[in-house]
Amino acid sequence: MTYQSIKRAIDIIGSAIGVVISSWLFILIIIAIKIDSSGPAIFSQERIGKHGKKFKCYKFRTMYSTSTENKCKPTYKDVRVTCVGKYLRRWSLDELPQLWNVLLGDMSLVGPRPELSYFVQNYQDWQWRRFEVKPGLTGWWQINGRKQPMHNYIEEDIYYVDHCSLSFDMMILLSTIWAVINGKGAI
Repeated sequence: MTYQSIKRAIDIIGSAIGVVISSWLFILIIIAIKIDSSGPAIFSQERIGKHGKKFKCYKFRTMYSTSTENKCKPTYKDVRVTCVGKYLRRWSLDELPQLWNVLLGDMSLVGPRPELSYFVQNYQDWQWRRFEVKPGLTGWWQINGRKQPMHNYIEEDIYYVDHCSLSFDMMILLSTIWAVINGKGAI
């Protein structure tokens, strides 16, 4: 078996187990979001995946449904984020619906950050290398600290593309648990 086929098997088994184990949490989060603010609890956003293929990336809604999209990372306290949304982001729980993206095959458990379409429009040629593999629910950039400048994540993602292996993926998955618990990185 090749690395890709083993990785896909791990993705299917891991995301299926994740959905089953966290189904009670999904229900609680949906209730909390609906109590906190109006609008759908889950939203989808167009992202760019492997080989530049577009897909709908699912997340729990952390902003007010009337909020406008910001095309750059805010450097201030984002007033668009709901009370529940702050906690979902803090513990990376807003990303849990992406387990469905992994099951569907648009994403992997480990890989580069799924990119927003409008950022890709300004990519230089070297930055497209991050699309040689499927984007991940977690990745090298996420465990190294999402608080670093946004421009660094592309270099971290390309590092992953150059070094991906089953052992590296397992190390990232295990490190993700610690990164989420201590708040220094996240999925």
